[in-house]
Amino acid sequence: MEFPTVITHGAPVRQFAVMLPNRSGALSSIVKLLRAASVEVIGLSMQDSRDATVARMVVSDPDAAAAVFMEKGIPHTDCELIVVALREAGPDLLQCLDILKVAETNIDFAYALLPSVKGQALLALHVEDYEFAVSILHQSGFKLLYQDDLSR
Repeated sequence: MEFPTVITHGAPVRQFAVMLPNRSGALSSIVKLLRAASVEVIGLSMQDSRDATVARMVVSDPDAAAAVFMEKGIPHTDCELIVVALREAGPDLLQCLDILKVAETNIDFAYALLPSVKGQALLALHVEDYEFAVSILHQSGFKLLYQDDLSR
């Protein structure tokens, strides 16, 4: 089976990972800081430990978010995500996962985003090979969203 090498339909969705102290109000403070810069959090995943929490965030304006983090000295990393719009959450989720499995593409992590303005379920995926996964998901008929699609 042949897969197209690169399909470009827009800038990839950027996710930020921020280390937060594991204390009450830490996440709220970051969200307020971003809102003050007119940046909305549209996807969130948290993984906590005893001392710290890693907050993974997809935002409406990644460049503005990065500027806020730099200005305030907030350590962060960013990476590219694939965002899949699912028509039917259950069946489409399984089909998406099966397609990636058959293509032998590892998923590093995944989480749901807040519903889109069209009410679709959105799945964020970080995969080992972004371009390859985008190609096979496009070839399989999945609708992928890019940063411009999420920036409201």
